[in-house]
Amino acid sequence: MSAETIIKPIIEIKDLHKSYGTKHVLDGFHLNLMEGENLIVMGKSGSGKSVMIKCLIGLEKVDSGSILIMGKDMNAISSDDLYEIRTEVGFLFQGSALYDSMSVRENLEFPLLRHTKKFGIIEDTTPVVLEALRNVGLENTINLMPNELSGGMKRRIALARTLILQPKIILYDEPTTGLDPITSKEIILLMKTIQEKYKTSSIIITHDINCARVIANRMILLIDGINYAEGTYTELAASKDPKIEVFFK
Repeated sequence: MSAETIIKPIIEIKDLHKSYGTKHVLDGFHLNLMEGENLIVMGKSGSGKSVMIKCLIGLEKVDSGSILIMGKDMNAISSDDLYEIRTEVGFLFQGSALYDSMSVRENLEFPLLRHTKKFGIIEDTTPVVLEALRNVGLENTINLMPNELSGGMKRRIALARTLILQPKIILYDEPTTGLDPITSKEIILLMKTIQEKYKTSSIIITHDINCARVIANRMILLIDGINYAEGTYTELAASKDPKIEVFFK
């Protein structure tokens, strides 16, 4: 294979260690996210999934190990490069994290006002906001307040706010938690549609095995602080390893 045809990961995590006192949460964790891939990370509660995401986006400082995002070393990154990366990495919080005092329009305008370096100053944000809402099927909610939305609608609006900056990477933290089965299915299919339309690369933290079955190109099982098992849904579901089987029962 020639050097030109080698596909490099868009995110690389190598030998990541993170402890709190004597508790080793991440104990040599590795992860590669390829371009255009939906990568599921599953683990029991307290296994370190959320800690890994926090380390990835710089909310937690790693004890040791390396994190590269689009080739940039997150442990030795300049403020300008960090700003650029943050416009390319979207994050969907578990609780949607909309600003309650802002309308849907204002929630979506907020990242545009913060990141003028990427798109410049947009005089009329309405077309951009409507396009983002159209992507999640909720353009008619533009003037509503968060307290007028259902849980599923809030999750969609939060996803629209993530998409408005046209990120290359999206990090999903338990995207279907707290939703009924029908709404969960709608969110899963929406995530799949977004990947196909925008060619996004995504890391999806979830306990939802149905989400993994539908959306995963590849899965990592985080057990005992390491990437204990990796593979497709079909490959892992067929495993006879008791530590793996428990995820698929």
